[in-house]
Amino acid sequence: VKPGAVVIDVGINRIQEQDKSRLVGDVDYDTVVEGAAAVSPVPGGVGPLTVAMLLENTVLAAKERKKAPQNG
Repeated sequence: VKPGAVVIDVGINRIQEQDKSRLVGDVDYDTVVEGAAAVSPVPGGVGPLTVAMLLENTVLAAKERKKAPQNG
């Protein structure tokens, strides 16, 4: 990762550690955080934005479908 880069981690993975599991991203946070200007956290990073955009697209699709001519 280029020094000073902003890293947006959109990955989400569940890993098992001893008797419990935890969520991690695709980025090796401990390695990247040293040189990056910012790193999005996992969990709690882009997940809420992803949900909001999916909901917005669902509403837009429903509006477009309502405007479309009905067949049959």
